Amino acid sequence: MNRSLTHRLVLAQVAVIAAMTVTMVVAALIIGPAVFDQHMHEAGHGEQPQLLAHAQEAFRSAGLASMGAGVALAVLAAVGASAFVTRRIGRALDALARGADEVAQGHYDQPVRMQPTGRELDAVARTFNAMAGQIAGTEATRRRLLTDLSHEMRTPIAAIQVTLEAVEDGVTPLDDATLDTLRAQTRRLERLATDLKDVSAAEEGRLDLRREAVDPADVVRAATGAAAAAYGRQGVRLELDVGEDPPARVRADPSRLGQVVDNLLRNALQHCTAGDGVRIEVRSCATGTTVAVSDTGSGIAAEHLPHVFERFYRADPGRRRDPESVTGTGVGLSISQAIVSAHGGTLDVRSDGPGTGATFTIALPPA
Repeated sequence: MNRSLTHRLVLAQVAVIAAMTVTMVVAALIIGPAVFDQHMHEAGHGEQPQLLAHAQEAFRSAGLASMGAGVALAVLAAVGASAFVTRRIGRALDALARGADEVAQGHYDQPVRMQPTGRELDAVARTFNAMAGQIAGTEATRRRLLTDLSHEMRTPIAAIQVTLEAVEDGVTPLDDATLDTLRAQTRRLERLATDLKDVSAAEEGRLDLRREAVDPADVVRAATGAAAAAYGRQGVRLELDVGEDPPARVRADPSRLGQVVDNLLRNALQHCTAGDGVRIEVRSCATGTTVAVSDTGSGIAAEHLPHVFERFYRADPGRRRDPESVTGTGVGLSISQAIVSAHGGTLDVRSDGPGTGATFTIALPPA
């Protein structure tokens, strides 16, 4: 018969008590009479066999009677205490089992609910609920990722389909402009696939980095120059400050580091309007080099800050995005953080709230 853990614990306690009782009785029967006879002889009653026999019988009877009563009471108390403790443990384990079943069915909201049982089991329950919360967050991210990914793919695919149908119907000629439209949409899909591959590879430690001693100021200057035209068209100021002292060189892949700075500049531009400004500061510090990209744009609410670097996360789903880029979906920031982490550095974000702008800071160790 498959007994419950509670029953097995009670039976184990009863077996221990029974073994203890038998051991105690046997030891008393072996040791008690010998010690009693010794004391009787020392008291001068060794030459009185009838008295000695009567005293031994009285000792045995009284000892066994008192021992039996004491053992019976002790057994009842021990069994009661064991049953109480094991029932509490059993209820806690049942709660954990129910919680596991809740998680298996997709219910992640505090699946384990039980009364305080003990430090160890309470810690297991808290850890289990925390794990369920993390699974819930992962599932929510996965669903959002799939939804946003399908949206990001649907837009260029729909544009390609409409263009091809227009060409087939003779509405649009198959000229260079049409081919450029098709190429732009296929490049968008290609970049989306490449970015997803890169961020997965970086997070798994498989990103191919060609490191060398790099002056971060040179990388930032190149990225700033490449972004200047887009900033000018939108009427957003772009300032570069490398300080008076040259920044310390870092050991990095210049192409990947430039990709990070480019993503941060694109992200800042998408949060700015005409008249706003973006400032890049490159500084040396005791732990290496920092590159800070600060904007005076829309800012980030406190509840969105922990999710900024998640794939496809957008604090404002309705904000304007660059149609030629997927960085507006949040993939660019995810890639940037993964690349910086692969270099042994950190990428952090700070914002005082909506309307106050944001600052993204790259920190890299020295070469």
